[in-house]
Amino acid sequence: MANLHRVRDSLVNAYISDILDEEEFILLFDINAPSNPYFQYEQDGYKFDLDNLNDDECNSFFRFRKDDIIRLKSALGIPDKVILDNGSVIKGLEALCVMLQRYAYPCRYGDMVRFYGRSVPQLSMISKWMTNFIFNTHRHLISSLDRDWLTPPHLAIFANAIYQKGASLNNCWGFVDGTVRPVCRPSQHQRILYNGHKRVHALKYQSVTVPNGLIAHLYGPVEGRRHDAYILRQSGLLTELEARSHDPDGNPLCLYGDLAYPLRPQLQAPFPTTNITRLQENFNAAMTKVRISVEWTFGDIVNHFKYTDFRKSQKVLHSACGKMYIVSGLLTNAHTCLYRNNTSAYFELDPPSLENYFLGA
Repeated sequence: MANLHRVRDSLVNAYISDILDEEEFILLFDINAPSNPYFQYEQDGYKFDLDNLNDDECNSFFRFRKDDIIRLKSALGIPDKVILDNGSVIKGLEALCVMLQRYAYPCRYGDMVRFYGRSVPQLSMISKWMTNFIFNTHRHLISSLDRDWLTPPHLAIFANAIYQKGASLNNCWGFVDGTVRPVCRPSQHQRILYNGHKRVHALKYQSVTVPNGLIAHLYGPVEGRRHDAYILRQSGLLTELEARSHDPDGNPLCLYGDLAYPLRPQLQAPFPTTNITRLQENFNAAMTKVRISVEWTFGDIVNHFKYTDFRKSQKVLHSACGKMYIVSGLLTNAHTCLYRNNTSAYFELDPPSLENYFLGA
């Protein structure tokens, strides 16, 4: 692209010097017109340096403070040098910053050119590489309940924290719910993605949240037209609950969901809202009060990483919408480990450290 830009500058100089007449200049200039805009950047004269930014700037651009970005790089296992598909080499810390800035707000790569001194295609490759790396390396942290911080003693602590906040159930350790994430209207398969309840084209995800503020399980994406009960069955969550959802004495513990979910020993739901007793109404009200925390966690994902909430950027068949949302969930957990959130403050439980969560150290 830079060579093409120099060719066009030469044509302008040739026209000014009367080497080309007006007709020849217009013809050659139009032939060499680029199909994409050219963004001037100083590839050799500028290098991104995180030390040039203060904590407030880092928090605004990347959603993490400066020192914590370095900790995050280490916890994620990002190499010191990242080799892109085209052979380009970039520092791992800079690659992480590129991806975080892209996720933090729906900015264009063209807006980031002067910030990093890199071209649009290179910034795109960096963001894609980082997304794939985090997804492939750490997705297991939210795709299974087989985690050190989700053992029976920890689940019993979670259940007690929820009960102390006024829940009717004394054996509920977390909450399960589905969320609808709108996407750009696709050119194909529109009926499959259309969610009649929200009246948008969308992808759906199922999340399990716990009182320390973390997302314990995140499944998706699933077509927007699917029911929550279908997603539950596809996710295999019930099977995992049967094997792992119990206290140290072997007594069953449960998750709490809405009326869309079936009743099981490990999965409870409210009473139907019609023809119920006052005692059942009180049960529903008490559980609704504590269950609202699952909505807070969904809000954390899109508030910290707003790119996933920008419908026009979520183009199914053109971008990895599901992968980006899963990575945003992992980054949200990292943010919670470092700074806590409303859920952990409400239930007065601290999440594990960043290193314990990602490395199990």
